[in-house]
Amino acid sequence: MAAASASFSPLANIINKPSEWSNDVRAAVIIALSVVVFSAVLLRPSYDGKVYDLGGIPILTVWSFFTKRYDFIREQFKNSGGKTFRFRVLQHRVIAFNGEQSRKVYFNEAGFSMSEGYRILMGGAPELKDAHVQSSVTDADIEDGFIKRLLLLLRRDRITDTLPTLLDDMHTRMTEWGTEGKINPFSQLVFQMTIRMATCKELAEDRKAMNDLAKHYWALEKSATPVSLLLPWFPGPAKRAKEKSTVALYNLFNSFVERRRNATVPSSDPIDLFIAQGDSNDTIIGVPCWTLLFLGSNPVWKKKVVDELKALVANHTDTLSSEPLHKRLAAIPLNAWEEQLPTIDLAIRETLRITATGSTLRRNMHKDVTVDGVTVKRGDFLTYQLADVHLNPEIYKDPMQFDPSRFLEGREEDRKETFAFIGWGVGRHPCAGMKIAKLEIKLILALILLGYEYELVDGSGKYPKQLPTPDRNDIQQARPLGEPCYMKFKKVAE
Repeated sequence: MAAASASFSPLANIINKPSEWSNDVRAAVIIALSVVVFSAVLLRPSYDGKVYDLGGIPILTVWSFFTKRYDFIREQFKNSGGKTFRFRVLQHRVIAFNGEQSRKVYFNEAGFSMSEGYRILMGGAPELKDAHVQSSVTDADIEDGFIKRLLLLLRRDRITDTLPTLLDDMHTRMTEWGTEGKINPFSQLVFQMTIRMATCKELAEDRKAMNDLAKHYWALEKSATPVSLLLPWFPGPAKRAKEKSTVALYNLFNSFVERRRNATVPSSDPIDLFIAQGDSNDTIIGVPCWTLLFLGSNPVWKKKVVDELKALVANHTDTLSSEPLHKRLAAIPLNAWEEQLPTIDLAIRETLRITATGSTLRRNMHKDVTVDGVTVKRGDFLTYQLADVHLNPEIYKDPMQFDPSRFLEGREEDRKETFAFIGWGVGRHPCAGMKIAKLEIKLILALILLGYEYELVDGSGKYPKQLPTPDRNDIQQARPLGEPCYMKFKKVAE
């Protein structure tokens, strides 16, 4: 019976017949060598005088583009002698640019679509069909209205009205820290503030819903793996995780939209504003941390920032008031936060320069365009790495050093080239949420720097031997590399 059973197994047949096994092994080796030779000869890297083609088997050549993108881009520019290079992601052609001339066209060309660039090469935002929702609203409708709705949320009058609530939220979270200890809470604070600005009171005050939202959001981010992007049809763990998280996010948001839709009294919350516009449910649907870390290791700049914040409070509130700090900060007018904190603006700008080094993406959706002598055809993808300018020693002296004075009059290193600072977007793609992002950062810095004394410590409670650095290959969360670094704090103001 064993022999009969084995006859149906090719492997068993090979094992039972050594001569054929030897022939099969030789055949496999020949095939493998043929593939290697084919790749080396016909798919080898080439240079036509304008652009460097990486060659190789596409799925193997670009794997590190999805797993270690920062290293991939820098290594390939090194291999090409600093020349523009291109490669393929399945049937798509991607061209990587560097230098000032390319940068000017890249950020100014009307036909270079940011949303289309990220949709494929980063996984893009989830679509309604991913949540198994039937809707007449198309993805194009959502995309076309995104900036319009974002600007509606970020009107000055609405930000002014929301400022006390934002500070109340932060105070509530920070009260949970106690009067002294060791923390690393900043991602939670920023997430809380973003939910408050972008959704509704009910969601922002529901701790369980907030935690679920964060869990589903990061699960969705992490589902953008090389396998899910290169083989989107493959029913692997990443695809299942994306579908599960998308459905969970939709259901969570939808429940709060319905709650606001059925509310007796409308509010000024974002969801209510969207409903008032006639929008359907389908349509509605680490800078502060790094700045505190850099300031904690630079006592001179930390003192400058603290002194500036104290002056702001003294100029706009009653210094003899017994009100808690967050209430006094809420009394400061919005224009003062925006215009009277130049030192903090410098610190934020320098933090962004050091940490914002990832690769931006675009897709040419219009006619062919020539960029620095290289033709970008309709449908081609483009990428530009911010480190090319932000960490360029020819533009910024000692680029890895935290030195906000590099932007002051007389030095102005960010004016040496066109678009030498891209932290808030440039050209046709400025950051629409820049003002609220800056405000959030300043509120966090004000509450911590005025309300607490702190020092940086490692896990053992000592000053870190080496400060953490951004994980520049982490394209989702940009978490730090190195030993964990904490803030050892003591509360000094209520």
